[in-house]
Amino acid sequence: MTALDRARRLPPTGAVAGDQPVPVDPVPASSARPLAPPPARRSDDEEGPWERWRLVGAAVLCWAFLAAAVLLERAGGPPSAAVALFALAYLAGGTFAAWGALTDLVRHRTVNVDLLMVTAAIGAAAVGSWAEGAILLGLFSSSNALEHHALGRTRRAVRALMELSPQVATVLRPEGELVVPVEDVRLGETVLVRPGERVAVDGVVVAGETAIDQSAITGESVPVGKTPGDPVFAGTINGAGAVRVRAEKLHRESTLARIVAFVEEAQAQKSRAQRFTDAFEGRYAVGVLLVAAGLAVVPPLALGVAWGEAFYRAMTLLVVASPCALVISTPAATLSALANAARHGILFKGGNHLEDAGVLTTVAFDKTGTLTVGRPCLTDVVVLDPVWGEERLLRLAASAERLSEHHLGEAVVRAAGERGLALVEPKGFRAVAGKGIIAEVAGETVVVGNDALFAELGVAVGTEATAEADRLRGEGKTAIFVGGVLGPAGILGVADTERPAAAAVIRRLRAQGIGRVVMLTGDNGRVAAAIGNRLGIAPADVRADLLPEEKLAVIADLKRLGPVAMVGDGVNDAPALAAADLGVAMGGAGTDVALETADVVLIGDDLARLPYAIALSRKTRRTIRQNLAFSLAVIAVLVVSALTVGIPLPLGVVGHEGSTVIVVLNGLRLLRALE
Repeated sequence: MTALDRARRLPPTGAVAGDQPVPVDPVPASSARPLAPPPARRSDDEEGPWERWRLVGAAVLCWAFLAAAVLLERAGGPPSAAVALFALAYLAGGTFAAWGALTDLVRHRTVNVDLLMVTAAIGAAAVGSWAEGAILLGLFSSSNALEHHALGRTRRAVRALMELSPQVATVLRPEGELVVPVEDVRLGETVLVRPGERVAVDGVVVAGETAIDQSAITGESVPVGKTPGDPVFAGTINGAGAVRVRAEKLHRESTLARIVAFVEEAQAQKSRAQRFTDAFEGRYAVGVLLVAAGLAVVPPLALGVAWGEAFYRAMTLLVVASPCALVISTPAATLSALANAARHGILFKGGNHLEDAGVLTTVAFDKTGTLTVGRPCLTDVVVLDPVWGEERLLRLAASAERLSEHHLGEAVVRAAGERGLALVEPKGFRAVAGKGIIAEVAGETVVVGNDALFAELGVAVGTEATAEADRLRGEGKTAIFVGGVLGPAGILGVADTERPAAAAVIRRLRAQGIGRVVMLTGDNGRVAAAIGNRLGIAPADVRADLLPEEKLAVIADLKRLGPVAMVGDGVNDAPALAAADLGVAMGGAGTDVALETADVVLIGDDLARLPYAIALSRKTRRTIRQNLAFSLAVIAVLVVSALTVGIPLPLGVVGHEGSTVIVVLNGLRLLRALE
């Protein structure tokens, strides 16, 4: 866009671009098209009523038939009728387990814990212990139903994200206002978002003002004000104002869609602990079957133990040695933690990355756009000539810069607008490449630029101005001289400022035991050192003037000292993100390359989520260790008891299934927000 084009789009004299609301044409009621109730969405892996309740129904039927059989026995009814009821209890409680066991055995040549349970129940029936076998299957099916429901909570917590996006959008096209499926919205089209509606697309506000609740995407607790030029996300809730939004991304490429894709990918990937327990399960189950077979055959042949007693003890061993609790201990914790993280704007792309975050010893940050906001802001106004004054100095400089497209000039104009200063239209605007601008503002010549521009005009800047400029530069800021043909009347300091939370995040990381925090930047050493000093980063850990390949070398050096996380947002950060033990991308403004390369995405550009992610990872690791230790201890106690003193089958069933329920509930604690 040329300077002339920008000038034509400027608001009238006395206003600042972006300060005045752009009215949205009211939509006549007659033109609004009624929306038909949208069909219910269902993802490929979403459960229907049958999938969700079949295990509960099986458990209820199993217990009902078992109770009826026991009552019939005690009432002195026909034994055959009682056996028939017990058989029905077996079918209700064991059908799904038997089907799963046979499927794994025939198709995958693997033995799972379901086979152990079904075999033990059949063995109990074979020795006449129908009630014990039915109790086993009743508890086993109840435990499976509870486990399925508990883990389903984590899946539903994540799947609820998919329901945030509306299914239709109101699009403004040449033929009028049309309601179309959100998938049919094209790039660049204008979408009308009425008060109370959900935003249908990722885009930019082009007209209107409102406040939007975007907590589901960014985790921000209060609605965020939106004016023309501000970004919005699909799935967020519009407030009281109507706005028009230009679609910047297709529906399938929206931030919400990417969140869902990342979380689904993370759920599909198993952590190292889970892969270990999965591999352990098959070999362990085969070993238990062999030991149980030996326990059923060897004592009667070698020690004269009664066949019925030996067989009963072998069936008890099958139950108590089954590693159900061990197998479920890791996914129960991992899936709950992934759902917790997603609700707080943290996307782990796999359970292994969730585990890795808890063992970090070093965190390396990119500077621009990560530790800083990524755009220059006015930081200082130094008045050299009291006649001008601070307000006049900034107003004239901003008025002169209104036609400039330089990022420093935009920072000055933005600062004047934030202070509510009335700007005027400049005349005779002239830009001097690499030095600054000269313009006529309100009848006087205003010069805005560096000291070289004043030297070109034959005007000395003076020792006081030079000293103030050197002070600002020493703080990592750019010094902009402002004055007239007689010399500078003041200096504006402009810098890419630190994110408000950056210093606090670094302190929290150190409090968490992160031994080293490093800043990597391609910026010059003076600017980097000044920012590092304000953030509390040791001078030795500020690495400046780095090319992308040099960042890689620094990451390699840091990895020799322990696990390293790299936090960045730009294309030049992608190699370092890939090389680090854990790559963390800033999700709101992060580039596609950085987001795809990273292992963790912080939605909403909120650095404060990084310490939360580390704390969540550590709690997840502790929970997994607790579950593994508890489940192994219960198995050990029950197995030793079964092999030595012997324990009743019902007691073994209660101990086995109870441990499974406990580890699942312990894992579900990770769904709660951390304090």
